[in-house]
Amino acid sequence: MGDSTAGLAAGTNETSIDLRLAERGYAIVIGEDLIGAAGARLKALLPSARFAVVSDANVADLHLAPLKTSLEKEGVFLGSATVAPGEASKSFPVLAKLCETLLDLGVERGDCVIAFGGGVVGDLAGFAASILRRGVRVVQMPTSLLAQVDSAIGGKTGIDTKQGKNLIGTFHQPSLVLSDVSLLSTLSDREFRAGYAEVAKYGLLGDARFFVWLEENWNDVFAGQGGKRRHAVETSARAKAEIVAADERELSGKRALLNLGHTFGHALEAFAGYSDRLLHGEAIAIGMRLAFTYSAEHGLCAEDDAARVAQHFRAVGLPTEIAAIPGGTPTPGELLRLMAQDKKVTGGKLVLVLVRGIGQAFVENDVSMEKVTDFLKRECARA
Repeated sequence: MGDSTAGLAAGTNETSIDLRLAERGYAIVIGEDLIGAAGARLKALLPSARFAVVSDANVADLHLAPLKTSLEKEGVFLGSATVAPGEASKSFPVLAKLCETLLDLGVERGDCVIAFGGGVVGDLAGFAASILRRGVRVVQMPTSLLAQVDSAIGGKTGIDTKQGKNLIGTFHQPSLVLSDVSLLSTLSDREFRAGYAEVAKYGLLGDARFFVWLEENWNDVFAGQGGKRRHAVETSARAKAEIVAADERELSGKRALLNLGHTFGHALEAFAGYSDRLLHGEAIAIGMRLAFTYSAEHGLCAEDDAARVAQHFRAVGLPTEIAAIPGGTPTPGELLRLMAQDKKVTGGKLVLVLVRGIGQAFVENDVSMEKVTDFLKRECARA
């Protein structure tokens, strides 16, 4: 399913997944308590580089001090920049200010930006690194479940606009992904649940056995018991690495499978104003339920599969209905307008990731707008 390999790093309690690309690749290192040794690891990886850390205010308060100490010990710390938490930071004004701050810190072509945070920081800092001095290196150090299993891997960067999510951005692969699973214990219950939606996605799009395992073990994943949280992170990261290795820039369609539920979900996020009304993972949970329901209604998958997905998301506390969005419900017309801005739209035709069953996602390149309109009318009416 790709050309990635995985195994324990020699002499350590770490798992290293090699993401192999045509021009170059990098390691995704997963383990516990990795921050204290990060400075030595990064200096060994990039001996001539200095490092500027980008984080959000919440992550900086909790975790920046030990990372700074680790970098200072090696004499490679340039400084740090902090942005406000939340999706609203993925904007042109914040991007411009961040680039200026990094230049003020003295970032040069041979230096490296560390994206130290969740998906927002990873996307924003990665984008800044890709355009700063026409491109400097970036290391992704994801601190949220969502980022560790999805957004930190694969090199996609970007910001949001009023037209839609991630419509402005670049492909800029990191030099390393360093995922410290112990940091996940500081996430709020809501943030962890939102990240779990992306974990479940890997089972739903291509690994039915993993989804069954999640149905049986999700309580332990949430509680961090018995190594099952780390297993969920490693399995998800490996799946993402294999897909990216096979289709780095989403040219063959294979990488598009990672967008299961995202066309619906991104439209819901845009409707909610990229705010705390609806976190990304919550929107994707609703979106995946919609994708399964749409597939079932059109005879592509069994209704029992769609029901299983909805039941599992409800069991873990994720939303499944458009009506669950606080502060109002969109009209079908509003959602269609926002879905039409999706990056996968080609020649004005709507592209959806649909399913033939759990673990059997596929890309439908010419979806009937009339059928989607009728479907959204029914779904919005359920509110």
